[in-house]
Amino acid sequence: MSASTLTTIMENNRRAGRLTRIPFLPAAFPGRDEFWTVLAELAAHGADIIEIGVPFSDPVADGPQVAEASRLALANGGSLDYIFEGLARRRAELPPGLVLMGYVNPFIQYGWTKAAQDLHGREARAVMAASLANLAEKMSQAGVAGLIVPDLPLEESAPWLAALKQHGLDLIALVGPNTDLKKMKAYAACGAGGYVYVVSVLGVTGVREGLPPEVKDTLKRARQAFNLPLALGFGLTSPDQLRSLPSEERPEGAVFGSALIRHLSSGGTVRDFMAPWLA
Repeated sequence: MSASTLTTIMENNRRAGRLTRIPFLPAAFPGRDEFWTVLAELAAHGADIIEIGVPFSDPVADGPQVAEASRLALANGGSLDYIFEGLARRRAELPPGLVLMGYVNPFIQYGWTKAAQDLHGREARAVMAASLANLAEKMSQAGVAGLIVPDLPLEESAPWLAALKQHGLDLIALVGPNTDLKKMKAYAACGAGGYVYVVSVLGVTGVREGLPPEVKDTLKRARQAFNLPLALGFGLTSPDQLRSLPSEERPEGAVFGSALIRHLSSGGTVRDFMAPWLA
């Protein structure tokens, strides 16, 4: 199997001595048409990987900025079909690697009805496998390279991994301050790939001024457990936050969502937001 698209992007940037920039934006935010304009602008102004949020009505891990953006995105028709149909027309214009990030419910439901009809009378496990296979196929056709599912337990990840790996796609592990070394190693052993999303703090997403002291220990454990690049997220507003870390402990990538959403909501431009991350 060829090397992961996402790992390759981050390793190439590491060798070039620069951070991988990973903006997050909910699908159909700030508007149904504007979303695609913002994605193109992010690509033009330095985004290496873009995480597209799949809006959900009960975003338990999202802070106020992302939760409100997701509410608007749902009202604007943000959905997996919206994402796949839009990428079918625009993927060639979006060179960054693409990742979907969302909760279990929308992903499980996608294709479930058709799978249940095709497998009438079969047990739910077989229906779920067929539904996930359909999701993975759609992701591959749309040029999406990976998936992040914050509320997917490790113990239930096997069918997801199987479906994604059939198409060379990555299920990206999300770990945080409360993820011990043993659990991180279990994520690594199960086949999680692409990169590791390291959550900087316990709690929900949101803009924060500094990095908590436990970030260093979380990154250190992740280095021990995974042979993958690390991307730090939750609360990043500026590259200065990463510069506060010792050079040997800095992650290969930075994920910024809440700060970008707040900037766009106040009328700011993508160019101005991305400028500090290009310095």
